[in-house]
Parts: sequence; C-alpha cells; structure tokens
Amino acid sequence: MQLLTPTFIDTLRFDENELIPAIAQDWLDGAILMMAWMNRSSIEQTIKTGEVHYWSRSRQELWHKGATSGNIQILKDIRYDCDADVILLTIEQKGSGACHKGERSCFYEQVSDPTQKNPLSKNPPADACSELFEVITHRKSSPVTNSYTNKLLTDGDNLILKKIGEESAEFIMACKDDDKESIASEAADLIFHLQVAIASHNVNWRDVLRVLIKRKWAPRRN
Repeated sequence: MQLLTPTFIDTLRFDENELIPAIAQDWLDGAILMMAWMNRSSIEQTIKTGEVHYWSRSRQELWHKGATSGNIQILKDIRYDCDADVILLTIEQKGSGACHKGERSCFYEQVSDPTQKNPLSKNPPADACSELFEVITHRKSSPVTNSYTNKLLTDGDNLILKKIGEESAEFIMACKDDDKESIASEAADLIFHLQVAIASHNVNWRDVLRVLIKRKWAPRRN
C-alpha cells in the first residue's frame, strides 16, 4: 500500500459540523464492521499513527478506537465515495470486535427475518468464500445429522483428499472443454472441498486470505 498523506482531506465534503461519516470495513473479507464520524483532526491523527481515530459527538473529543478496550483498528487504506462526503476505512480489527456490545460488527441485527434462529446470523455479510467457511467450521463444532460436510469431516483425509482429487480432475476437464458454466460449477466444488480440508486441519480461512494479500503486494518476479 502506498504511503497515505493528508493531502486528500481538502477534497472531502464535510457537513455543517465539519464532520464526515466513516465506514470501517474488514481488510480481508470485506465485512462492514461499524460506522462513526470523523473530522479533519481525527483523519490526520489516523494517518499519523496508523490507528483509527474518530470524533465522538457525545463527548466532543477525539476518540482513539480501542484505547481502553484494546479493540484497536489498524488502518490499511482510505477511500472516499464519488461525492466525497463518505469515507471508507479498510482496517484490521484487533481484539474481540468493533462493536461495543461485544459483537464483531455493529451490523448484526437482521431485518428480513428477526425470528430466524440461524447461529451465524450475527456475523456481518462478507465475501462468499468467507461465509462458506463459517458454515463449514460451524458444522465442525455443531454436527448436523445427514450433513455431507460432517460426513467429510468425520471420515477425514482419506475421503476429503480423494474428493479434492476428483474435483480437481473434473475442473481440469471443464477447462479443457472450455465450458464456462461447468468451469464455474467445478471451481465452486473444488473450493468447497479445499475449505473442508483446511477446516479439518484447524487452519483458518483468514490465514489463507492473509497469504493472498501478502502475495498481492509482493515484488513482481522477472
């Protein structure tokens, strides 16, 4: 990531109170974690320290996120929208989460079906692979009868690795046939079985994402 400088602040459109809404987004899976307010000073302090500072409207002072709780936010990047009146902070959340109620994200309430008993419902929306991995790990800790995922996890490497081999061959054949629909379908099957193997060996999907991010910014090879 390029070094951030405060020169972009003059581009921003602050409201009548010299504030601008700031959305914090997880740097790995894109989950929206919280929304708060920033002013010029909090943005400058965030860039200077590398840790996110907001502006507390109730206390009328700078608010160093996590200063007392330990749930600090490490700044990865800053963007602003097309109207320059909203900031998007890409951050690495430390500690238990962003929400003061102990949740990973402040956006854990569901409007579509508030009676839903899905144990994963409090997790914020993320990319499809991250959400799939959450389901797999939940199956591992809370098995479900007749679950294909649980059958794989119970049988272990012998079945899981066999399926990865089969799905890899089917993916290769789909590519050889240049069948775009089959390529997408077989790729999804392969990713699922790879994730089951990862979960079976107690590796976190976020560790895989960290490797991908690291490689994204690695020096180019000749």
